[in-house]
Amino acid sequence: MEEIITITEAAALQIKDMMKENEEEGAFLRVAIQGGGCSGLSYGMGFAHELEEGDTELELHGIKVLIDKESAPALKGTKIDYKQSMMGGGFTIDNPNAIASCGCGSSFRTATNSGTPEEC
Repeated sequence: MEEIITITEAAALQIKDMMKENEEEGAFLRVAIQGGGCSGLSYGMGFAHELEEGDTELELHGIKVLIDKESAPALKGTKIDYKQSMMGGGFTIDNPNAIASCGCGSSFRTATNSGTPEEC
């Protein structure tokens, strides 16, 4: 069975570092999609401490990842990476379901979910 999302080793190392810095070792990483952003949907990543009803739980590079059932279809096949550059580092999200995304790269829409677009 194909995982809903994949996390590269570089992103996993960064997430583990963030867990340690924030004393969140042992927490879940929740990846979700919310309404908003200039294209209608935006990504959310944060630490969670409990499973909610309908969550899918994955283990990727030793990180327990939670995805809610509303976000799962729009995240299918998504790859989360971490890129380091001269300007610092940042997570990149490559979602094959996004049919339109904004210039900032943090907002998108899919063929079945246009979200709630806002003014940029």
